[in-house]
Amino acid sequence: MGIGLSLVPVVDFFAERRFRSAGLQPYTIPVDHETTIACWLSQAPKQPPSLPPLVLIHGFGPRSTWQWRCQVGPLSSHFSLIVPDLIFFGGSTSTSPLRSEAFQADAIARLLEHLGLDNRPVSVVGTSYGGFVAYHLARALGPSRVNKVVIASSDLLKGEADDQALRNRANVGSVAELLLPKEAEKVRTALNLAMYQPPRYVPDFVIRDLIQNLYKDKIEEKMELIKGSTIGKENFEITPIPQDVLIIWGEHDQIFPVDKAHEVKRTLGEKSEKVKLEIMQKTGHMPQSEDPTQFNQILLDFLLNK
Repeated sequence: MGIGLSLVPVVDFFAERRFRSAGLQPYTIPVDHETTIACWLSQAPKQPPSLPPLVLIHGFGPRSTWQWRCQVGPLSSHFSLIVPDLIFFGGSTSTSPLRSEAFQADAIARLLEHLGLDNRPVSVVGTSYGGFVAYHLARALGPSRVNKVVIASSDLLKGEADDQALRNRANVGSVAELLLPKEAEKVRTALNLAMYQPPRYVPDFVIRDLIQNLYKDKIEEKMELIKGSTIGKENFEITPIPQDVLIIWGEHDQIFPVDKAHEVKRTLGEKSEKVKLEIMQKTGHMPQSEDPTQFNQILLDFLLNK
């Protein structure tokens, strides 16, 4: 007999409590006739932000509250936060056929306009897949609308050779098997690759619960997002952007190995003082969760010019 208790609502409760304690409230906002974005905001829509606005963009995996729960408290003292669920994650959805990171960035740009921030610059932080989106957003809107950019654990130069190396490390046939796992073994593999110190033991019923309640939601659309990625495609070139950029990387990241962090820095501006790189020791692909104290301090030092 299986265990019927789901832990996902419990994690949801405590993650959302952190958001509410940081002064954020959830909203569901139609940004056009096709796309609706669920997001958490420090201020109600159209209300002028009392602090500089900061956008946090999550990666593939759980919804935004899970991925940024350790950041919203410390950041909320200095910034008016905008924390959206990307399209097809959490409560965000769209009938548009588009699936690229540029499509995700455009949806966030329209959200900013809806919030009355089309004439006020924002800073943006993106992790992993969210880093791809943050780069597109900064490049599309320019420095007049996007001030500072943080790219965390995000290989903007990812190509087929990198995907093949990841498949070899994970012993899987496709990257999608890690991003959208259907088996307990694949979840454990993903955790072992993503974390410097993964949990020693996770019961099977917990993993089955995660697969059932997290990874099966909008799975077809998420598969299309993976296939629609422009990062690493021959027809898309990563170029320097004019904003101040901070790259944060876990020293033991096995999803995007740390040597790629140096390549990204060289591409965005090796000799430029506008591009900085911070390597976090004893962390993997999720430094914001593995060492939130250090991650948050690095963020604040950069965003507040310390």
